Amino acid sequence: YIIFLSGGGPLLHGTGVCQHKGAVSPIEELVASFFPKKLLELDHFLKDPILNICELKEIHSEINLTVPDPILLSDIHDGLEAQNAKKRKLEDGSGADKVAGTKVFVMPGGMMKSNTKLVDLIEKVKPEIRTLIEKCNTVKMWVQLLIPRIEDGNNFGVSIQEETVAELRTVEGEAASYLDQISRYYITRAKLVSKIAKYPHVEDYRRTVTEIDEKEYISLKIIVSELRNQYVTLHDMILKNIDKIKKPRSSNAEALY
Repeated sequence: YIIFLSGGGPLLHGTGVCQHKGAVSPIEELVASFFPKKLLELDHFLKDPILNICELKEIHSEINLTVPDPILLSDIHDGLEAQNAKKRKLEDGSGADKVAGTKVFVMPGGMMKSNTKLVDLIEKVKPEIRTLIEKCNTVKMWVQLLIPRIEDGNNFGVSIQEETVAELRTVEGEAASYLDQISRYYITRAKLVSKIAKYPHVEDYRRTVTEIDEKEYISLKIIVSELRNQYVTLHDMILKNIDKIKKPRSSNAEALY
């Protein structure tokens, strides 16, 4: 049988690697050439001014929600009278909704925009995360298909293959968690903005939004750094053990001396 992977030629043919003598498989080319290329690109990205802002105030986004004028109620003076008024309203149905919560039907300035600076940065980072996940999955499948059948003894090379697969799976899972982190940022910020719309007089909600934005900016820089480091780690680990990964067990003839 022949198995093909996207972006390359045949991965496996029958039970052995389909290669001509001296030829390099597409997956080896991926690890040896593409990984170093990506880590250099990410290292250059880390030096970009967009990821090296000294004053985090530069990434703040204006919250276009004005504080409304206070409403004075002349017939309710303290908490006790407010409770009595509420009881009377429930008992006889009289009294207007004088102390109802702030209802938000529409934003005064139109749609509340996201932090555009962070959105632009996120849109640059997400493709890099997706690329790492895809490449890890491809290399992981290659190594898994090279694992020989289970036998007694002479399994040192197989253990190296299994450790390589475990490392690839870990990197793949960590990269996927970065996407979850970005989604959580949007959800958390949306809830805070909704709170500001409902309670515009509470300054702490406004401050929390800026804190969330600053935290996400720092997290994105860490994510880019981690992506670069993961390319370095995988490149180093796989190339150092490439012989054992490709040929985990030596033949009996080679073992004789």
